Amino acid sequence: MAATEVLGLPPGEVLVMGAGTIGCFVGGSLAAAGVPVTFVGRPRVLQSLEAHGLTLTDLEGGAHRLPAASLRLSEQIPVGATPALVLLCVKSGATAEAAAELAFALPAGTLVVSLQNGVSNCAAASKAGPTLDVLPGMVPYNVAEVGPGAFHRGTAGRLAAKDDPSLRPWLPVFERAGIPIDLHTDLLPVQWGKLLLNLNNPVNALSGLPLRDQLMQRGYRRCFAALIDEALSVLGSAGIAPAQVAAVPTQRLPTVLRLPDWLFRIVAARMLRIDAKARSSMADDLALGRRTEIDALSGEIVRLAQDHDVDAPRNARMFTLLEDWPRQPRRWTARQLQDALGL
Repeated sequence: MAATEVLGLPPGEVLVMGAGTIGCFVGGSLAAAGVPVTFVGRPRVLQSLEAHGLTLTDLEGGAHRLPAASLRLSEQIPVGATPALVLLCVKSGATAEAAAELAFALPAGTLVVSLQNGVSNCAAASKAGPTLDVLPGMVPYNVAEVGPGAFHRGTAGRLAAKDDPSLRPWLPVFERAGIPIDLHTDLLPVQWGKLLLNLNNPVNALSGLPLRDQLMQRGYRRCFAALIDEALSVLGSAGIAPAQVAAVPTQRLPTVLRLPDWLFRIVAARMLRIDAKARSSMADDLALGRRTEIDALSGEIVRLAQDHDVDAPRNARMFTLLEDWPRQPRRWTARQLQDALGL
């Protein structure tokens, strides 16, 4: 075993490609643990970090503050950069462009872990950046931007990635940083399991409510359950068995979501361990007028359904609602959303 693995020392520098909520939280946690981290992101986020530094808080009460002067910020990949690890955290629609930039700027064989929603980003990144060593990853928890330069993890969980010898030396580093990562021989079932949970993101975004408040309303949960039911049917047609990612087994989740509010509070107590600050990243996208990642969620279900000659009308409808939202922004009540999904 290498000395770095024993001591938990970083095998090298980290570059965060996409300094958004996940990039800032994961990269910031590593930086707080002494790892040299460069953040590449949009001017809006970088200017906020330059002015306010980086503050990280979490559900358990943990807190870190990194002063602005300690942060390594850049709008572009620095010339001559040779990171030992890249965390790819851009939105799904920007994956190919980001991967091409990384492949152009970084040495061949650079290790890249995709910490993005959906199941197709790793393949897209590998295609656009064929000289990179791209591994799929999964982020189980919710992170929200709660103020200038301030990011809060509002739910629990452990990072996951595909097992690879090049990633193993990083395990003690992530553990020491408070963001432990589990390695899996096959990550795809885990990614599909997370995608099923992420089908609540569009429900939450259209509700306009904090995540916990939205989940405490049975009408919204019925919409979430209907999207999962349809997705499970499509996955069954494709012969895909999603892994259990939440506290509730995947196949039982729709039934639990449809329980009366009083019973749901009891049965789903672990699932509801969410603080008041948590909200979906899709809600943030709508608030900022950005295009959402609905194509990497419901869009994936619709495409898989088409590939196997089955239908996914509710996920298709949700896709349309999110794509149309900028033209007619509105907050959807639970009843209106149920009607729109034919419930």
